[in-house]
Amino acid sequence: MKVSIIVPTLNEARVLNETLTQIQQLSPHELIVSDGSSNDGTLDMASHFTKHTVSGPAGRAIQMNAGARIATGEILLFLHADSRMESASYEKMVLAMQNSEKIGGAFALCIDSDKWPLRLITLLANMRSRFLGMAYGDQAFFVRNPVFQQMNGFSELPICEDMDFFKRLRKQGPVMLLKERVLTSPRRWMKEGIWFTTLRNILIATLFELGFPPRILTKWYLTIR
Repeated sequence: MKVSIIVPTLNEARVLNETLTQIQQLSPHELIVSDGSSNDGTLDMASHFTKHTVSGPAGRAIQMNAGARIATGEILLFLHADSRMESASYEKMVLAMQNSEKIGGAFALCIDSDKWPLRLITLLANMRSRFLGMAYGDQAFFVRNPVFQQMNGFSELPICEDMDFFKRLRKQGPVMLLKERVLTSPRRWMKEGIWFTTLRNILIATLFELGFPPRILTKWYLTIR
């Protein structure tokens, strides 16, 4: 299957080289970098890895939608700029989507750290996904392109666009939560504090589910670079 990997970026020059190098090793149909008007050379770096780049207003949902508009793959895979996907995980996703009627899904989370609190958070996050059928953006969403277009992509919210998208995706048809993992950077937890970051994330997710305005919630979520 043809897979388009879409990476939203905003001032990610420090981590992007490693991310895109690893994506190249997966040999996807195409790699698309959708930038939110970075000023640190992110797009210049991206141009060494792919000819498929787009630049526009900052906002993860806006950027992922912009990347999806130029994608030609059968499957769209959205990967954060500070995340890495193991080849076994990628191959499992392709095989699973080839041999099932599932319309999309996500991977297991793995915070890339040996610190026991982060390993515990990883375990609890994956238990939440399994038992509640919910996933977040750092678990790398994948979806069939026609389904994504039918859904009109991500709702262009300033925060929690991932929760909104996965809930809407589940209403479109059956999804899968793979046991194979995606590695995500621990940088936010390390900069803001492990327990503060975790409790703040839980609070934001809970308030969003209760209908709290995303424009207010986003003020509590620091953009880490």
